[in-house]
Amino acid sequence: MVFILFVSGLAFYLAWNLGANDVANAMGTSVGSKAVTLRQALVIAGILEFTGAVVFGRQVIQTLTRVVVDAQAFANMPQTLSLGMMSVLMTCGLWLQIATWRGWPVASSHATIGALAGFSLVALGTSAVQWSMLGIISLSWLLTPVTSGGIAALIYHLIAQGILKSPDPVSRLNEWIPWLSAGLVSIFGVIVLPQVTHPLYQVLQARWHWQLPEQDLAIAVGLTAILTLTTWSWQKLDRSSDAVSLETDATAVENQLALFQVCSACFVAFAHGSNDVGNAVAPLVVITAIFSTQAIPTAGAAAPLWIMILGGLGIVVGLAVSGKKVMTTIGEDIIPLQPSSGFCAELAAATTILLASRWGLPVSTTHALVGGVMGIGLSQRGQTIQWATLRQIAGAWGLTLPICMGLGALLFSGLQFLTGL
Repeated sequence: MVFILFVSGLAFYLAWNLGANDVANAMGTSVGSKAVTLRQALVIAGILEFTGAVVFGRQVIQTLTRVVVDAQAFANMPQTLSLGMMSVLMTCGLWLQIATWRGWPVASSHATIGALAGFSLVALGTSAVQWSMLGIISLSWLLTPVTSGGIAALIYHLIAQGILKSPDPVSRLNEWIPWLSAGLVSIFGVIVLPQVTHPLYQVLQARWHWQLPEQDLAIAVGLTAILTLTTWSWQKLDRSSDAVSLETDATAVENQLALFQVCSACFVAFAHGSNDVGNAVAPLVVITAIFSTQAIPTAGAAAPLWIMILGGLGIVVGLAVSGKKVMTTIGEDIIPLQPSSGFCAELAAATTILLASRWGLPVSTTHALVGGVMGIGLSQRGQTIQWATLRQIAGAWGLTLPICMGLGALLFSGLQFLTGL
């Protein structure tokens, strides 16, 4: 029990620092554009991060616990694998804490996978690492900001030309609201809604003998959300567009798009919780499985609910206590953000991350959000981009993998020495 409490504490420490650093990726753009206050951001992100972690976070855990490192290579030494996973928890927690102190938004996926590779190289050599899968994941880190940036630039171009630069932006926005609502709900719903509504479908089928196809329930929920968001947006726009000046019209449009940005920020928070909780608790899943069976799990380690809750709580607490500094970097120090541009960046990031979660790829929320913000900046001809900030972020990205590989190897060697394994 003492051992499990200790490693659970390490996992909570990692989740805390993960929340403190990656919270910027979920809500930093909303705070930077003044769509929500810092306190509102903490409440919204706290709820959605926790929900995404508990409901939708298991697929990435399977990737980390089975694919990056060949766990079966440790079949005859399960305790060695446990020490390795402890070194992963310590390595990632320390690096994320250092980065948060410096205000660097780094990639927790980089840190986790680097630490996994570092201890495996010390324990068994190069054969313990699944280099082909590591290459695929590394390629996804490159593609993530490019994909997110391209999506963000496309969405922003459409909104700028269709609404913001039109002679009557309020009227054009009034016409666009149903399409924006449908796009926002559809992008989120197509990827996630079927799995979210699956438990409800099972209840309906068991108690009321629901005979319609399962996807009909997800479609019905999505259509209801689109109609609700459209109606609410029309009412809000009518109340805020009484003045006739172009300046006031532009303000009314941005105020309305702030509502869509809050919705998109919720999707990013849910996506972050679903993807990055695996980085915090996957090592704990493996350790507890080995502790209970004294053997390497042969079919991948199942993630108990209490571990998912622990990871979700750690992310939320770290977000609330230590997240402000990195949030400022993402939300204010790359480009000046308005609700329209923040909405585009967050929608692009949510799309990229949720697709990755569905495929079990532990991609970087940092890369997705920074890529989205960069896409907006480049679509504005790059005049507003703070290149010095981007150089610092890029430097932190480049350091994360080698530092965590080295630190993971060092801490694992120290644990081996202390335990005699």
